[in-house]
Amino acid sequence: MGSSTRILFCLTMLSNIHFSLAQDENQFIYNGFNGANLHLDGIAKILPNGLLQLTNTSLQQKGHAFYKIPISFNTSSSALTPFPSFSTNFVFAIVSETPDISCHGLAFTISPSMDFSQALAGQYLGLFNISNVGHSTNHVLAIELDTIRNPEFEDINNNHVGIDVNNLNSVESAPAAYFSAEGKNIGLMLPNGEPMQLWIDYDAAKRILNVTIAPIRSSKPNRPLLSTQIDLSQVLLEKMHVGFSSATGPLASEHYVLGWSFNRTGPAWDLETSKLPPLPPKKKKTQKPSNIIIILPVAATVALVIFIGAAYFIRKKKYEEVREDWETEYGPQRFSYKNLYIATNGFKETELLGAGGFGKVYRGTLPTSNLQIAVKRVSHDSTQGMKEFIAEISSMRRLRHRNLVQLLGYCRRKGELLLVYDYMPNGSLDKFLFSNEKPILSWFHRFQVLKGVASALLYLHEEWEQVVLHRDVKASNVLLDADFNGRLGDFGLARLYDHGTNPQTTHVVGTVGYLAPELSRTGKATTGTDVFAFGVFMLEVACGRKPADLQGLPEDESLVDWVLSCWRRGAILDVIDPKLEGKYLIEEMELVLKVGLLCSHPFPAMRPNMRQVMQYLDGNADLPEIDSSISTSPFTPSNKASEPLLSFSTSYGKCSARSMSSNESMLHIGH
Repeated sequence: MGSSTRILFCLTMLSNIHFSLAQDENQFIYNGFNGANLHLDGIAKILPNGLLQLTNTSLQQKGHAFYKIPISFNTSSSALTPFPSFSTNFVFAIVSETPDISCHGLAFTISPSMDFSQALAGQYLGLFNISNVGHSTNHVLAIELDTIRNPEFEDINNNHVGIDVNNLNSVESAPAAYFSAEGKNIGLMLPNGEPMQLWIDYDAAKRILNVTIAPIRSSKPNRPLLSTQIDLSQVLLEKMHVGFSSATGPLASEHYVLGWSFNRTGPAWDLETSKLPPLPPKKKKTQKPSNIIIILPVAATVALVIFIGAAYFIRKKKYEEVREDWETEYGPQRFSYKNLYIATNGFKETELLGAGGFGKVYRGTLPTSNLQIAVKRVSHDSTQGMKEFIAEISSMRRLRHRNLVQLLGYCRRKGELLLVYDYMPNGSLDKFLFSNEKPILSWFHRFQVLKGVASALLYLHEEWEQVVLHRDVKASNVLLDADFNGRLGDFGLARLYDHGTNPQTTHVVGTVGYLAPELSRTGKATTGTDVFAFGVFMLEVACGRKPADLQGLPEDESLVDWVLSCWRRGAILDVIDPKLEGKYLIEEMELVLKVGLLCSHPFPAMRPNMRQVMQYLDGNADLPEIDSSISTSPFTPSNKASEPLLSFSTSYGKCSARSMSSNESMLHIGH
């Protein structure tokens, strides 16, 4: 070997050594993740072909994948050690089982720790929990690819890219899109199951963070989707970990990363898309069974054909549904009766969760996704208003709030309407209040349930794109999830109308004991009638008594009348649920009783709206004074002193007793 050759060889070896050190300390690239130096936790795993799977179709789970070696982000203000720029890009894919529906997303994350054991799944993306979200001590930067609109984090829609600093309220966000070479904004659907590439570039000198996204087949656009002025030296610590966090919620989605490149000292290397591992094959949609061609001896052909024909006819009748041409536009919202029948084991009594005036509710598990559901079988008149009713169900399916039971879709069969909801493992609240089969629900959980349902009603009345009237707020329609959070469910009576317009409902529906007095006069449900029902519900939770079933009390005395009379006698403690055994905060209990009475005022103008109710429960507003000595008006609002005193009637709900029994509700299809 000549001297020049030896010198070239040595230089090449030194260059390779330097390259290896640089990859370990400041930069790396993975075109697939076999052998990658990653720390995985939760349900994250690397598939045999090198594909990084952050989450699978398991519900309410989280997955993390972080580069094991901490990256040095020197936050010193010294000119010798300035805060560095950095660059990263990765290819990801979000695969949903149902078109246009995904359950939360994933986030590229820079964090001081790889321990997210205390973080929550769902809307918290496996990054934070309810107690630490928004704290400056988190020192977390995340670029979220979010596919659920969460009002509590002020999300702009259910398909966006956001820059998050110590919080899930993005400092800047935009609908998922990229800019073509001609400058045209082209929208992207994040959960479409196709690979996409994301670039994140931070210029420390200019303190600008750019985020760019594009389909994998496109080169990096010249114009970023997001460009934010931000000083990350105030956020990131000296040693940080880089990686990904993802979470599922009540619906199933799979989150994948195909390749990843990172560089702390300059532009990240480009990924070689041809070397990236492929995604798993897409699941085929359920198809009708094809005709079976049977070749048998001629002597058995006729008998066999008759047998098969009879079996097919019986099977077809068994799963026969009602389908009309106009329902094609609601395809994703429609479940097949066959799948629901299989999910509930043929609607067996062993799967029965409960029964009421509307029908029976069954527990089930969808055969295609293992998603646990609750199926409500409702009788209906298919000739009256069904098209409008299904349109509203499809709209309400888009409601997203942590204190609402998710309405997933519907099915129609003969004289039945089947509504499909999330399954809530702890069942309905009324079982904990009135049944000896369940343990005593503590005051802590009861108070949290009340605040949760109030938050859900505020979302329905004011924060969604339309006004939603629930029209049947009561304990049996509040379900408890695995953590005993209250979720308002059963939208069988709900109606929608645009903000700023008047509702057009004219049928009196609901449950005796929760019906506002004005319904008997106008027949028109409003947000105020929902507030009235919520007030009765608050008293029901505090007292452990049903609103129209008070043993030992006069027949014409309602729960509201009873609480009010005890309040006036100075015996308010007599109304508190004895099962609580004195284990409650007196201030919270009095607050709930006062707000409950205020909400259930017989005059709509005297009731607060749900935003005011939330302010009262959160301690952010003072309640109007309640003067128990004034028989004509228990409420004397400080801001309405000039108004005439109003009185409570003593027969709540009696106006509707002629048309409804005391234990059931009524469903009216149409308006």
